[in-house]
Amino acid sequence: MSVKLAPATFWLNDIANEWEVHLHGIKRLLLHRTTAVQDLQIVEHGTYGKTLILDGKLQSTAADEFIYHETLVHPAAVACQTLRNVLILGGGEGATVREVLRWQSVERVAMVDIDGEVVDACRTYLPEMHANAWDDPRVEVIIGDALQYVATTDERWDLIVDDLSEPVESGPAVKLFVREFYAQVQAILAPDGVFAMQAGSASPVQIELFARTLATLRSVFPYTQTAIAYIPSFTVPWGFVLASAKPFDSRPDPAAIDRLLAQNSHGGFRLMDGETLLGTLQVPKYLRAAIAAENRPFTLADIDDLSTTL
Repeated sequence: MSVKLAPATFWLNDIANEWEVHLHGIKRLLLHRTTAVQDLQIVEHGTYGKTLILDGKLQSTAADEFIYHETLVHPAAVACQTLRNVLILGGGEGATVREVLRWQSVERVAMVDIDGEVVDACRTYLPEMHANAWDDPRVEVIIGDALQYVATTDERWDLIVDDLSEPVESGPAVKLFVREFYAQVQAILAPDGVFAMQAGSASPVQIELFARTLATLRSVFPYTQTAIAYIPSFTVPWGFVLASAKPFDSRPDPAAIDRLLAQNSHGGFRLMDGETLLGTLQVPKYLRAAIAAENRPFTLADIDDLSTTL
């Protein structure tokens, strides 16, 4: 059966690699601005609704961002024995803050994003993503460099969530994917604290960044745990990593997790429950093999290599 393409206003060329481009039909451009940090677009996607695009790469869509953000936050939140103070690095659209606030025990959330223009634009154009989470009195939004904040804060955090865009050449996040940075993150975690991050594509043809990111975390943290979710607008399975000084339960009991979520959260999950968490933590064979074969951590000396990995 032939499919006729819709009359899009324009097509976004989301470049996966030198041989592959994913086209996204855009109905309407809502905002286009070059900030001091990056190129910013907020558009209406023909399939996925309102969409945030940074430096030409799709970041979040209204239709499926819940898959990304719930996978980023909740496996780590479940692993935390204490969840009071939470630090979010990045997170400009506000959806990570929204998910953190589902947990009843949270007392403070600090979100550090380098680009205030992105935060302001998302506040205005993407209320369906942030759900006014920034208005909660427990939340502090800090416009600044996450690298500097981590290096200078004297606080200790129960959960640190790294919601930064994957590193691209000359991008703002490239120095936050190296061993030196993760060592600083470890230093500001509470003793039972958990670090959670998105680690890029887990596709079998584009896996190097994920495997080396995990190798980098393993060179700093005693324990790591991988989580996988398929995000339709990304067109590939996406990888997430947890790291801590304590071991993770990679095979949680779904019924026990359902009870924990009912007792300790405000609910409202669209993705996460006990069965989903159990599945998310199971890693396919090809990915386990890639992880086992990679032991080269990224360091500051590898910046050029890191920038061209994608």
